[in-house]
Amino acid sequence: MMPFWFGPSFLILLPALLLAIYAQWKVRSTYGRYARVSTSARITAREAAERVLSSAAVTGVTIEPASRKGLSDHYDPRSKALRLSDPDSTSVAAIGVAAHEAGHAIQHARSYKPLSLRTTIVPVANIGSQLALPLFFLGLFTSFEPLMTAGIVAFSAAVLFTLITLPVEFDASRRAIASLRETAIVNTEELGSVKEVLFAAALTYVAAAAMAALQLVMLLSARRR
Repeated sequence: MMPFWFGPSFLILLPALLLAIYAQWKVRSTYGRYARVSTSARITAREAAERVLSSAAVTGVTIEPASRKGLSDHYDPRSKALRLSDPDSTSVAAIGVAAHEAGHAIQHARSYKPLSLRTTIVPVANIGSQLALPLFFLGLFTSFEPLMTAGIVAFSAAVLFTLITLPVEFDASRRAIASLRETAIVNTEELGSVKEVLFAAALTYVAAAAMAALQLVMLLSARRR
């Protein structure tokens, strides 16, 4: 009998796989294009993040260089640190991403519930993603269904994390765009370009959630065999 991962069940993942490939291409090409376009105001990504935080009356957030260049920007709620991969860049792409990460800092300051929930389940999701497939396949090869069930439950925690991530990311982008508009950090044309960058980045999270959800469907299908 053909193993399920080489059989028709694998086709379940094909749409998400194609979306993931497209999303990676889209975010890299869009970011690369607008990383070469400076804003008319010529302020840096660091300054843009500071203005976004200031306009929301958020204090106590440090802005630091990220450990590596290129799309490694992130906000760390544990240390209240906003880390930018290119803080001195004046490009549309860098400013859009910096404003997005500042949006996460605003979420943290406002106790935005989806962000709080995501932060809470991070340890469980990390453990689940590491143990899920080993447990499932061990159960599959030994025909021991409780192990397969444990693997599915563990993987479900990782799926939940990817789903909760979607409203967190969309809301951060919404806050970023609104703040950039209100503070006039970018003009109307540049704001449209920022939206393109953030939309492309959002696609990667949609693809990750779709892939995780369909993998869970595939595991459930395999268990019923």
